[in-house]
Amino acid sequence: MQQSDRAGLLFALAGFCLLSVGDAVVKSMADEWTPTALAAFRYSLGAIALSTLLVVKEGTQPVRRIPLPLIQALRGFGVGLATVSFFGSVWLMPLADAVAITFTQPMITAILAAIFLGERLRLTTILATLVAFIGVLIILRPNFAEIGFAALLPLLCALGMAILMTANRAARGGGSALAAQAYVAVGAAVLLVPVAALAHTSGIEGIRFFWPEWHVLARAAFVALSASTAHWLIYLGTTRAGAATIAPMTYGQLLIAVALAWFFFGEAPDLVAMLGAALIVGSGLWLWHLSQQRKVTLPAA
Repeated sequence: MQQSDRAGLLFALAGFCLLSVGDAVVKSMADEWTPTALAAFRYSLGAIALSTLLVVKEGTQPVRRIPLPLIQALRGFGVGLATVSFFGSVWLMPLADAVAITFTQPMITAILAAIFLGERLRLTTILATLVAFIGVLIILRPNFAEIGFAALLPLLCALGMAILMTANRAARGGGSALAAQAYVAVGAAVLLVPVAALAHTSGIEGIRFFWPEWHVLARAAFVALSASTAHWLIYLGTTRAGAATIAPMTYGQLLIAVALAWFFFGEAPDLVAMLGAALIVGSGLWLWHLSQQRKVTLPAA
């Protein structure tokens, strides 16, 4: 393994682990704010910071002429749906369970890419998807009985991320990495601020907007900063080692989530749920391995 590959793997692993730290901070805010308000605040901060940085580094051109605006709006919708769903899920169910279910995203992405982008849906992908969803059912078995359909929130999060990933493929070549991050943050903020306002007027007590204590806002700001830093580290890892090389590092996020949930929230690992998580992770690694094999066997041009 080359030095650049090792550095890339470490950057990516640090980024994925930092995402789990942010997830744990989100869980610590349960009952102190609402998921809709937190999601709107997180992406409003991100939109302001990333847009400002984009103008400073690249001028006003990327802001005045946004490439593929409908695709950028779809990216914002996907990440907005994923964020508010995930925030709600970690407040209602064990952190590790919620994180594990979100790892169905690659399988859902493959299905969406086949439907909307015309990409080939292989039999192996269908089998991996079925195995992954058996894992989801195993994890959901106690949560569904306790909290009902709210237990499906992490699956909705995975769908949102799959929409984002599919739209990312459609938007390839539409600007710099910084511009792409700024566009998705602005799109998410434009969606989530009205959602938070509608939630406030809904009359449902658990999602009515209110200004929390300063320490809750500070933690929300940390979540925004840590997420942006994590995505930057993952981007650095990708540039040094390649997206395919760092892909398995994403599952380090689940290990950190298990450790943090156990240490800070007393959520000891459920062995049956871990079996479900293993099926999901195994399916994802299987798809990754098969994709690597296909690249190796492709004939030279």
